[in-house]
This record gives sequence, C-alpha cells and structure tokens, in this order.
Amino acid sequence: MHRPDRATNFHIYFLPFFLQSISLFSVIALNQNPNSFSHSGGLSVNSTRMRKDEAKAPGAMPQQQRSHIQFFVRMMSAGNTIVMQAFPEDTVKSIHERIQSMKGIPLFEQRLIYRGKQLQWEQTLAECFIQNDANLQLVGRMRSTEHPQAWQVINDMVSLVYRLCRGETVHDALKTVKGLMTSYLNMTPRIDNDSASGYFQIFMSSSAPAVLVMLYVSPYAGNKDCADSSVRHFLSSCRNILSKALHGQCARVVLEFCKLLRRVGSHDPLYLFCRSTFGSLLETAGVSYGSGSDNVKGLVLIQDIFPFVCELANSLLRDLDLSIVSPSAAGPLSNDVGDFSAFLLPLRTGIKEQQAVKDSMAQDKHHKLAEEIEYLHGLYVQLLNKIDQCLQKMDQSLAGQEMMEGDNLYPAWSHYLSILKELYQISKLYDGAEEKLWGVLTRQRSVLCLLIVRYAKRTDEHQWILEHRYVTNFESRRHLAMMMFPEVKEDYEELHEMLIDRSQLLTESFEYIARAEPDSLHAGLFMEFKNEEATGPGVLREWFLLVCQAIFNPQNALFVACPNDRRRFFPNPASKVHPLHLEYFSFAGRVIALALMHRVQVGIVFDRVFFLQLAGNYIAIEDIRDADPYLYTSCKQILDMDADFIDSDSLGLTFVREVEELGQRKVVELCPGGKNLVVNSKNRDKYVDLLIQDRFVTSISEQVSHFVKGFADILSNSKLQQYFFQSLDLEDLDWMLHGSEDTISVEDWKAHTEYNGYKETDIQISWFWEIVGRMTADQRKVLLFFWTSVKYLPVEGFRGLASRLYIYRSLEPGDRLPSSHTCFFRLCFPAYSSMAVMKDRLEVITQEHIGCSFGTW
Repeated sequence: MHRPDRATNFHIYFLPFFLQSISLFSVIALNQNPNSFSHSGGLSVNSTRMRKDEAKAPGAMPQQQRSHIQFFVRMMSAGNTIVMQAFPEDTVKSIHERIQSMKGIPLFEQRLIYRGKQLQWEQTLAECFIQNDANLQLVGRMRSTEHPQAWQVINDMVSLVYRLCRGETVHDALKTVKGLMTSYLNMTPRIDNDSASGYFQIFMSSSAPAVLVMLYVSPYAGNKDCADSSVRHFLSSCRNILSKALHGQCARVVLEFCKLLRRVGSHDPLYLFCRSTFGSLLETAGVSYGSGSDNVKGLVLIQDIFPFVCELANSLLRDLDLSIVSPSAAGPLSNDVGDFSAFLLPLRTGIKEQQAVKDSMAQDKHHKLAEEIEYLHGLYVQLLNKIDQCLQKMDQSLAGQEMMEGDNLYPAWSHYLSILKELYQISKLYDGAEEKLWGVLTRQRSVLCLLIVRYAKRTDEHQWILEHRYVTNFESRRHLAMMMFPEVKEDYEELHEMLIDRSQLLTESFEYIARAEPDSLHAGLFMEFKNEEATGPGVLREWFLLVCQAIFNPQNALFVACPNDRRRFFPNPASKVHPLHLEYFSFAGRVIALALMHRVQVGIVFDRVFFLQLAGNYIAIEDIRDADPYLYTSCKQILDMDADFIDSDSLGLTFVREVEELGQRKVVELCPGGKNLVVNSKNRDKYVDLLIQDRFVTSISEQVSHFVKGFADILSNSKLQQYFFQSLDLEDLDWMLHGSEDTISVEDWKAHTEYNGYKETDIQISWFWEIVGRMTADQRKVLLFFWTSVKYLPVEGFRGLASRLYIYRSLEPGDRLPSSHTCFFRLCFPAYSSMAVMKDRLEVITQEHIGCSFGTW
C-alpha cells in the first residue's frame, strides 16, 4: 500500500478563493434546494443516496441501521467543491480513492487537510473527528498548514453557516458566529502585515465571504438578519480591533463581500455598508495600489476600485440633478459624496503614479489605466458643469436675500463644497482643468463664500481654496483661518483659570500664560481680577485689551510702533535690553493667538514687515514704507540715482550698516568683506536688498521665531502657523485684531439694542439715544466698553458681536449712576427725571479712567 512520505518540514500553501468559482446563482440554487449543492466541475450528491459498492459490501449493515455523514471537500487545483457522503468507519484512503475515480487526480498527489492537519490514510473518519458538514481541503503534497487554530475557528464558523443555509435550527447561532469571528480576529497579528496576510488568506480560502452571502440570500426565516449582523460585526471589528497598518489586508476581504453583494442589488443596504467600509479602509490603509495584471498578494488593484467610482459617479450626478430641482433632498448626496471621495483617492494615486513614469517599458506595464484616465477626465467635465448649474441655481434662490448666521439653508447645499474639493484634486491631473475650475468659482464667488462660511468644517482641509484667494472674501477667509484654532469651550471645569492683580498685570499674566502647557490653554480662559467680584467673558475681554496694550507699549521695548501709524507694530531689534525678552515674545504670540481664538478685537495691528515674516514671505522695498519711512526714501534715492554719480563713489557707501545696541554704535557687514565692497550702479540693487533684509529680518529673527512658536502653541495643529498667515491679507488681520475703523454708528447701535422694563417709545430711551448721538467718537467707545467690555467693534459693526445689546430699567433711586453686566451686554439705569440728569450721569461713566472696570459685573 502506498503511503505518503512523512516529511517533517512545514510548507505554506494558500488555497484558492472559493468565491472565484461560486456564482450567486448557485448560492441561490442551494438555498432553494438545500439537499443538493453543485459548483462548476463539482459533484452533486443527494443526501438520501448511498453508493452501490458501499451498500453491497461484504458485512455491510442494512441501510436503515447505518448513519452516514456529509462533508465538503474543496479542491485547490480546480477551485471546485465536492459534496461527499461516507460512514464514520470509512477510511481516509477510501475517500482519496473516490476522489480519484471522480476527478482523476492520482492518489499520490492528494492530501486532505482538516482543521489545519493532514489526514492519514489508515485513519477512519471517526478517528479524524470528521463530523456532519465538515469542511476539508484537498491540496497537493502538503503535510500541514500554518495557523491551525485559525483554520479550525473559521471552519467551525463556515460549517455552522452551512447548517443554517440548509434550514437547520441552531441555538444562539448569531452569538456563536460573532464569537468565532471575534476569536479569529483576536488571533490575527496586530502589526506584522506579512503574518497577518496569512490569516486573511484563511478567511478567503475557507469561502467565508461566500457562505455568509449564501446565508444573506437564504429563504429561511432569520437567516438574512443573522448574516447581515454577522457581516457588519466582522467589518466593524476589523476597523476597531486591527491597526490601520492592516487595513489594506482588510480591504481585500471587504472587496470580496462587495463583489458578491453587488449581485444581490446595488441598492441593497448590506452592499452599501460594505462599499462604504471598503472606501474608508482604502482611505486609512496607506497601501499601494496596483494596476494591470500585476496582482500581488494583498494588493488592491485600480481595476477593482474603478467600478465603484463609476457607480458612485453616476449616482452623484443623479443626486446633483435632484438637488437642483429639490434642494431640500440631501439624503442621497450625504451618503454618496463621502464614499466618492474615498474611492477617488486610490484612483488618483494610481493615475499620478502612471503619469510620473518616464520609462517606456514601465508605461507599457501600466497601459491598462488608459481607460480609467480617460474616464476620470470625462467625469471631471461632467461634474464641473453640473456643480456650476447647482451654484447658479443656488445664487438664483438667494437673490435679494441677506443671509443671517441663524438662517437655515437647504441641506443639499452642504455637500457642494466637498464635491468642489474633489474636482480640485482631479483638476491637478489634467492640463487646463484647473483653469476651468477656477473660472467657475470666480463666476460663482458669492455663493462659494457663503458655502465656506456655512459649511466648512474644522475636520476638513481647506488650503486648496486659499491657493486662489481672489475667489474668497474677508468673511470666508476669516472663517477658514479661525477654524485652525480649537473651539472655545463653555465648560468652566476645563478652562485655564487666572487670578491677576491689576497692579502686576503684565508680570502675572506672563506667569499664567507663558508657563502654562499649551493644551491647558486650548479649551479657553477663566479670568478674575484680585479683590474684584466680576468674572466671566466681560472680564476676559477687558483683560485681553489691557494686556495687549501693555505688551505693545513701546516703553516695554518689545515692539516698535511705526512712525506714520502708531497702531502698527513690529519687533524691536533692541529688545534684548529685557533679560526675558525672547520668552516674552513667545508669551506675546500666545496672547495674540488667544485673542483671535476668543474673537476679541484688541486695537493692535502688525506692520507689513512683521506680517510678511509670519507668513514666510519675502520683504521687498515697498514693504518697509511704514516701518521706516527714512530708510525707504534713502533706498529709493539710491536706486533712482544716475549711474555715473553712483559709480563716482560720491556717496561713500560700502556693504555695511551702522546699528545702535545698548547705547553703543557698531558697524555690521551686510556680506563677507562688506567693509571693502563699494556700492556702484551694478550692485546697488543687491546692496539695498541686503540692507533691508538685515534691518527687518536678520536683526529680529530670534524675536519673530519665538513669537511664531507661541502663536503656534494655541493652534489646533502647530504646523498650521505659517499657513494661518498665508491664508489672510494684511487687511484681514487688521480687521480681526483691531476691528472697525469707522466711527460708531448710533443708528446701527439702536438697531441691535433691545429693552427690558423700558419700551422703545419711553422718554428715557429717547433721551438716551439723543445724548449718545451728541457724544464724541471717544466717548462712544468708552460707553460701549463700559456696557460690553468691547472697545473696538468687529468690522461688521454691531452685527458682528456675539449677542444683541440690552437696556434694563433698574429700580435704583433716580440719581444713581448707570451700571452694567458686560458678560450679557446689559446696561442698567433708573428712570431719570430729566434729560439733564441722564446726561450728567452718562458723562461721569464716559470718562476714560472711570468707564474701564466700573459697574456691576
């Protein structure tokens, strides 16, 4: 008798995917007739039929006294499954002989594997513990397989599912299936991709995806729900249990589910769930994507992804048409846009890789992507035209309407920005495509800005929009910049608490802010002055104003005011007179960032030379006009002078600059050997440039870098610091830090004020607005600050404040001064007996030294 050699070495064989040979039609057929099962090239055996040679064998028991078992044999070579029946006392050899007679496979080439172990010829099925509905694998010359425990767990699950497909009732079937799946995933290595691939291959080779889909389409009660819950559990567990490094391996399994379930229906809920999961795994996996026929183990092919892109694109175009007709229908768009973005990522990656290939042989290897490249370009044109129509319709719908912050817009519009971002990504792949996109966005600038303000989210990436800032306005740019900050929390338990003595304002503020961990400042601030009862947002706004005035006070030597505009500042090159000057620049960066984050206008603006350095931009001669008018004029004269006069050395200039440091003057060379390099008509441009760079870049580089670090500490992501300033114009930052330049409008003030205890027609209210109308601009600012702790209105005026203003009637005696609750923008005064009394009382509180920190908080 021939016995297989007993080799001791272990070889790894990956079985073929059963689902490649199984069709959904055969799955349905099985469920309609559970007593038979057939695949192409396989054998169908009726469960009530007995082999003639077994029935007539000497000593055989009568049929009614013997019970046979049914089991499945999956064949490696043909990808088929054989359903076989035998008696427990039959030998493994007899099974091999039957396989030879049915399939013609020589005995010496056959190896039967059950639960990861090769079965020995002399063993009986009972000795091998072969039970009803067991799954055996037929492979060639294989003694054992890797991961036997994983094989056993998956085979147990598959066997259980087969039983359910045949209509058997299994106690706690769903719980058991989920438990086996969880056990299997817990065995899978968390980090090693190569090791994990073997486990995922077991799941595929055991036909687990196919049998679960069989269960899903099974006609027996409860099977569909069981399959649905099991598949969702498996896919969710893959994402939650396994690391992102293994998501590429997971994607191959989910792809198989998608291929099978698509035949059930492209709108089937489980298919849509699997498709969405597949897309999300592709986004997070960070795997390579193959093209053509070079399918490497674990590699997701572009050709595998392409059908989903086509499917989603067609759906998206239909949804956009629907949004034009009925913009309130946002459901389809919300589902499709996210999946569309996920599947576009690997497709774009594959196309970029091909376009980067220069070698002709390598291009030949990837020639199969030509169809995808052409299709994506056509899709880009279709989608761009469609979104253009959508934006036009949106503009028509909003014509003549002034949209306020609380107004509701149609839900479908919320997805337009995401589609535009995908179009931007695609446009990078094709010549001339970007120009078409920005042409559309330029025409639709007003609705684009509205989309940004209403629908741009902190979790999104918005840099693509600001590459062409001309398609945005101040409001949209400010919105995008503000989303780089953490969201201010209202939970007082999370706030960074400060208790500060007014007489030590700058020193104590420095200790609270500069010494704090950045994370502790992200939630927000709680401010209180010592020996004062006032707390809340109003006190915090006052603190921001006072501390910024102190930081930028020229007497503290940190910043220098521009001669022609005393509101504008840039770092002082001589700031080193303060021993902690660099730490104070970090502190200043944090304070300015916090003021922006809390939307407090502090009345301070940056000079252009400072702003450009924060944005990482170059400083040219026109940029220094305000910072140093004298140097600007001198440099212009040098550049405009007659060449012969410059070459005569009448000016006596060399490549040096005189500076004063700590009361002493010294000479600084602008370049190596600068003392001996005479300025002439040929090098004067270089001289002027080096002079400007040394004066406004080199001399303050340390101060700027520390300010930058402090500012970046407050952002959600410190790497966004330079991008924050690049996304804005200098005028934008002016409006965000200083606010409106206009004189406070009394009419705008009245329009945003409400009354409690008074009516708008009361004589006291008429007196009040008449007195305010006669005040000077400075008095109005002091009154507004007394009322709200806001001294500089936002650029939108009163509309830009966080709340409307309120005038309350107090029950105090008629000679009492007004009081305020700045946190609630509330001004309180009694019913004064005359306009003269009211005017006298208001004049008291509008004195600068009284209007600040006065009243009840």
